[in-house]
Amino acid sequence: MKTRIESVEDVVRNFAAQDYICDQRTALAVYLAAQLHKPVLVEGPPGVGKTELAKAAAAFLEAPLIRMQCYEGLDESRALYEWKYGKQLLYTQLLRDKLSDLLGDAEGLEASIKRLGDLGDAFYSETFLEPRPLLKALRSDEPVVLLIDEIDKADQEFEAFLLELLSDFQISIPEMGTVKARHQPLVFLTSNDQRELSDALKRRCLHLYIPYPGADLERRILAQRVPELGEQLREQLVAFIQHLREQDMKKLPAISETLDWARALVLLHAETLEPELVEQTLALVLKNEQDVALARDILPHWFRKPRAS
Repeated sequence: MKTRIESVEDVVRNFAAQDYICDQRTALAVYLAAQLHKPVLVEGPPGVGKTELAKAAAAFLEAPLIRMQCYEGLDESRALYEWKYGKQLLYTQLLRDKLSDLLGDAEGLEASIKRLGDLGDAFYSETFLEPRPLLKALRSDEPVVLLIDEIDKADQEFEAFLLELLSDFQISIPEMGTVKARHQPLVFLTSNDQRELSDALKRRCLHLYIPYPGADLERRILAQRVPELGEQLREQLVAFIQHLREQDMKKLPAISETLDWARALVLLHAETLEPELVEQTLALVLKNEQDVALARDILPHWFRKPRAS
């Protein structure tokens, strides 16, 4: 990392330079994580900027971002390391071809076994090791930002496997011993609240919850990320998105959908929201057909409702 995090205001200012608009609470979590050397568990609904937070931190700190995407069935061989089995097999074949030469001058069974044992250790050496994201983060020659994305999709066994890493920034490899971080990474874990995470994992992390943005924050994000959008249209768009989030929907629109919709409206040269335009582009905002049908039903009422100028 080429840059230190000096203060909460430093986070707010530099994240804005990376087009990530955050509030004081989010900036405080990032600042404390860097100063206390603690991972940050970032929870919240999908699409509110949890993953982007880690990306912005990496860009601000000029540090490599190492990302591990979690999924059901993820195990340590995919997250930490695995052995290059094809290379080991080739080594076995070469060893078999040279076995008589290697053992030719060994005196007795004990000497032969010892020599074979020495050769066997080579199977689990650096030559045959394939590092995965966690091991890459620990062994990096420079500090990195480690993103463990959607930890709630992984199994509880994998969550337990992470505890040593999150508390001591080290991990144990049976064949090689304990690997400690050369430089402590800045760690972000994200969760979409698909399942309850263990108390043990939460205790090792600072906690940050990112909700759907309020109207003021959403307007600021749009102004930063889609500056081509006119002010009047930006106000209308945010008002409509905020209204949708008050409805009983299966999947409420997040800031990612707001940005997609704003960029589409710019491409369509829209200047104001019109009922027909909204109906034609609802699929950019809502990802469930029942939610789209509900939004169509409330459109006439929303456009008749007086709004502050």
